[in-house]
Amino acid sequence: MKNVKYLLLGALFGIILVKSEVISWFRIQEMFRLESFHMYGVIGSAVITGMLGVLLIRKFNIRTLSGDPVVIPQKVFTKGNIYGGLLFGLGWAITGACPGPLFAQVGSGFTVVIVTLLSAIAGTWVYGRVKEKLPH
Repeated sequence: MKNVKYLLLGALFGIILVKSEVISWFRIQEMFRLESFHMYGVIGSAVITGMLGVLLIRKFNIRTLSGDPVVIPQKVFTKGNIYGGLLFGLGWAITGACPGPLFAQVGSGFTVVIVTLLSAIAGTWVYGRVKEKLPH
């Protein structure tokens, strides 16, 4: 029962994705063709919101709902980030979907996206299996 709040927040997030047209394949293609500012505005707003959130968490030592401290580990940049980013961007451009909107697309009735969702799950599984052999 305590996880209902996460279900409600996830549903609200999905509604926001649908209403802001972030799940639209056409909007995503416009972005990759540099024909529209819409997606860049949404992504830029999300980056700024995230930056402000991290700043506030660190400045005011904000804790989780259960009282635990929020720990944001430092990330090390490696050449694997470049390869992963290129692979992610290529998949996003081809399918018109990234992990968050995938579920909203399926929930909106775009059943063909189930193939993309299953492919993303399979790719995550494969990464977990070969992670140690990849450049990090």
